[in-house]
Amino acid sequence: MVGGGQGAFIGAVHRTAAAIDGEIDLVCGAFSSTAERSKASGELLMIDPARCYGDYKEMIKKESKRKDKMDIVSIVTPNHMHFAPAKMALEHGFHVICDKPVTFTLAEAKKLKEVIQSTGLTFALTHNYTGYPMVKQARALVRSGAIGKIRKVVVEYPQGWLAFLEEKKGYKQAEWRTDPKRSGIAGAIGDIGTHAENLAEYITGLKITSLCADVSTFVDGRLLDDDASVLLRFDNGAKGILYCSQIANGEENALRIRVYGELGGLDWRQEEPNTLVHKSQTFHRIYRPNVGELDPLAQANIRLPNGHPEGYLEAFANIYRNFARTVRKRMNGEEPSEIELDFPSIDEGIRGMLFIESVIQSGKSKSKWVDFKEA
Repeated sequence: MVGGGQGAFIGAVHRTAAAIDGEIDLVCGAFSSTAERSKASGELLMIDPARCYGDYKEMIKKESKRKDKMDIVSIVTPNHMHFAPAKMALEHGFHVICDKPVTFTLAEAKKLKEVIQSTGLTFALTHNYTGYPMVKQARALVRSGAIGKIRKVVVEYPQGWLAFLEEKKGYKQAEWRTDPKRSGIAGAIGDIGTHAENLAEYITGLKITSLCADVSTFVDGRLLDDDASVLLRFDNGAKGILYCSQIANGEENALRIRVYGELGGLDWRQEEPNTLVHKSQTFHRIYRPNVGELDPLAQANIRLPNGHPEGYLEAFANIYRNFARTVRKRMNGEEPSEIELDFPSIDEGIRGMLFIESVIQSGKSKSKWVDFKEA
């Protein structure tokens, strides 16, 4: 693991998710920006002191020479520290799983794709909301034609935790997410807007072709955006609305998506993840894990008997499990199944970086509509 030491939030989430299925062991790490804190974090995690490294460069170089070397590298640092360790790990023969957004800039994401292609190694990106079983059921319903041709997509992700200037109060998670030097050109758009964008494209199978954005920074003294409203156009002619906000006071993690087709609609909420609503003018059907017949894609990502809620950590774990099984099969010269390959990768990462740059460009533009495509 690179990052995720003392005081970090997402590192513990990654470690828990990786451990749930017993397929991945944490054996080494460069857990912090200083050697002293890295070693202290490793000690708390009961890692062999000889494998608690001062930085990621030392870790990758020394691990590559061990007979019992690590197999994969998990990168859980702030955005500005994704590209360099990912590139170096791949070039030394290690598979990589990385937190989102994939890199600091779109240019870095494109360079990383070249490295992945040249090494032939496996790369995963933790857009964890696509790991929920009912999200996968929604994707399967769209693929089956159950709601017909999609006309409208409404996706939203409101939070309220940055309604005040938390980054000036010593709150580590707020500090780096609102710092252009560590987060990049976007705040809320990069942190949660990319989740909404990724979820919309994953469930619908459509690609955004253009967008029009109104980007705001409501909290005085904040350096990056904390709210955005975006109109979307998709490649099949469908229209969409995406909004994300971190100043929606009172909201927690209210990610929600509604997809409307000619024959019906779908509605899923992250805060009630075990329920997917399939509806039309003449019926409402509720999908739940292990209740009735589900698509194999959804069923493969359910662990517990019906009535037992599976949530954020389990969805995260589904990304790790599918990644681990894919890596293991490829190491053994086997071909992974479609279900095992069902995790976000560099292409989704590039789409996310393109979304960030397009939204910020549109927010600053007088003409507003921006083509969503690579130059």
